[in-house]
Amino acid sequence: MQRREFITLLGAAAAAWPLAASAQQPAMPVVGFLSSISAADRPHHTEAFRQGLNETGYAEARNVTIEYRYADNRMDQLRPLAADLIARKVAVIAAVAGNNTALVAKTLTSTIPILFTSGVDPVKAGLVASLNRPEANVTGVSWFSAELGQKHIEALHELVPKAELIALLLNPNNPEGAFYEQSAQSGARALGRRLLVLKAGTAPEIDAAFATLAEQGANAVAIGSDPFYAARVRQLAVLAARHAVPTTYNLRDFVAAGGLISYGNSVTDAYRRVGIYAGRILKGAKPPDMPVDRATKFELLVINLGTARALGIEIPPSLLARADEVIE
Repeated sequence: MQRREFITLLGAAAAAWPLAASAQQPAMPVVGFLSSISAADRPHHTEAFRQGLNETGYAEARNVTIEYRYADNRMDQLRPLAADLIARKVAVIAAVAGNNTALVAKTLTSTIPILFTSGVDPVKAGLVASLNRPEANVTGVSWFSAELGQKHIEALHELVPKAELIALLLNPNNPEGAFYEQSAQSGARALGRRLLVLKAGTAPEIDAAFATLAEQGANAVAIGSDPFYAARVRQLAVLAARHAVPTTYNLRDFVAAGGLISYGNSVTDAYRRVGIYAGRILKGAKPPDMPVDRATKFELLVINLGTARALGIEIPPSLLARADEVIE
């Protein structure tokens, strides 16, 4: 072989080696993230999901790709968005921000693992048949926040013992509201109080609901657990202050924004747990072997003393003693 031919062959082999090595690299796994809300709503939940993935050894853009799909609070968009993720053959779908998201995904695939976040009993919601042995491709994290409706009514009764009529705001687009309403009605009956149930699924409807509760003479308000409401923190807190009505919420974020009181679980931690479950699935775990994770991290009772003073409410010592956090 001539020296020039040898050099040419050597150069060609050197050029081909990186391509061959690249072809042998395993494809980066793809995780689908399907949410009923918008990308701008509650970004710390999405970050908590990524944190959970990190805890299992997966970092976005380094060794895992995340495909984000947001319905922007339009339930009719969930189906085409879920179908798109399925067509892309993602390894797992995190279907978050309400049961509707996971229920839609569940109707479209029986093979791709689906992870849900649920504020109600996922068995009653039709997500799984068993908490300990979920269905073939569905499992997730539940924190049973909808069952806290009674606790919210009891807290309002302590704050405003003379309140005869308590308003309850629910999103008609969220089936989880029915569970919250049942719990709240139970609490109201036990205390001999009347409940005014109002429905609002858009920002203008929220404004109208507060106008209605003022006209009806409601003395206090309980805001139902809902992803859309969680994205309207500022609006709800401002309306409660404008109408000078004591209000309870399920998330600390509302109280930090000027709301009076919240009682509930840490939804942020629930998203982190979903990320951990996604990482486990990427490593080979199967949903039937992954019991529904019942989130145990509570933010519990958070009180805003500045808001209480603005409303002319003196927080009972018994309630202050039980508070997990007091915001001045």
